[in-house]
Amino acid sequence: MNHYICETCGVQYDSSIKKPTNCIICEEERQFVRSKGQTWTTLETMIASGIYNTLVQLEEENLYSINTRPSFGIGQTAYLIQNNGFNLLWDCITYFDQNTIKTINELGGINAIALSHPHYYSSQVEWAETFNAPIYIHEDDKEWVTRKSDKIIFWSGETLELSKGLVLQRIGGHFKGGTVLEWKNGNKQKGILLCGDIIRVVADQNWVSFMYSYPNFIPLPRVTIKRITKRINELKFTRLYDAFKLVIREDAAQHVQKSAKRYVDALDGKLFNT
Repeated sequence: MNHYICETCGVQYDSSIKKPTNCIICEEERQFVRSKGQTWTTLETMIASGIYNTLVQLEEENLYSINTRPSFGIGQTAYLIQNNGFNLLWDCITYFDQNTIKTINELGGINAIALSHPHYYSSQVEWAETFNAPIYIHEDDKEWVTRKSDKIIFWSGETLELSKGLVLQRIGGHFKGGTVLEWKNGNKQKGILLCGDIIRVVADQNWVSFMYSYPNFIPLPRVTIKRITKRINELKFTRLYDAFKLVIREDAAQHVQKSAKRYVDALDGKLFNT
C-alpha cells in the first residue's frame, strides 16, 4: 500500500495498492493534467532518488520560507511563522526528509498547520503526523481533501485565531474556503499578510491580482473582488507574502486596494479601449 502523490500538483492521496486513476485536483478546471498524462510518485521514491532537498531560509525576524529544490509540483513556498512560542506552518509542500525534520525541530517544531486552499494540501498529513500537529482547513474546502486524517480540523465561519495575533481569515475567491493568514505581530507589530495565491503578487511587485484559475486564466467576477477587498480592508498588515516568495514590503494594504480597483475597472471596460 502506498500514499501516491500526483506529480503535477504534488497532492498526496489515501493509501492504495494501485496508483489512482485520476487526480481530482488536476482534473478540475482550476488546474490541469499535463499533456503526457497523469503521473504518480511517492514520498519514499522522491527521498530515495536523491534528487530533491529542502531549502529553509530566514526571510525576516520569526519568518522562514520552505522550498523544494529542484521545484516539484506547483512549486509553491511554505512558511514557518514563530509567534510568541507558537510555530505555525502556513501552507505546505510535498517533499521533506530527515534533514528537513532536523532543521524544523531546531527552530522549535510545528504546533499547527494551516492551509490557504486545496492546491497546497500536498503531503500535509505526513507533516502533521511527523510533527504531531493539527491541520486547519476551512470546511468549505472539505471536498478537496485527498488524504483523510484525524489531524484535520475543519473550521467554520470567517475568522479563527490560532494564537494571539495569528488569525486565519476566510476571504474566498480562488476557492470558496480560500484563506489568508493575518499575522498582526509580524514586521515589528505592523502586520504581515500571508496569502498563498488567494492574492498573488504579479511581475510588477507594486500590484497584485486575483484569479479563479491562474494556469487557465479564468478571472473572478467584480462582485467577488469587491467582497474580498472589503474584507482585506479590515485586516492589519503593511507587508504581504504570496506563495511564490514575491513580497510587497511597504504599504501592502494600499497596493491590494488599488490593484482591486484596476481589476474591476478592467472588467467593466473602464481601464482601456482595445
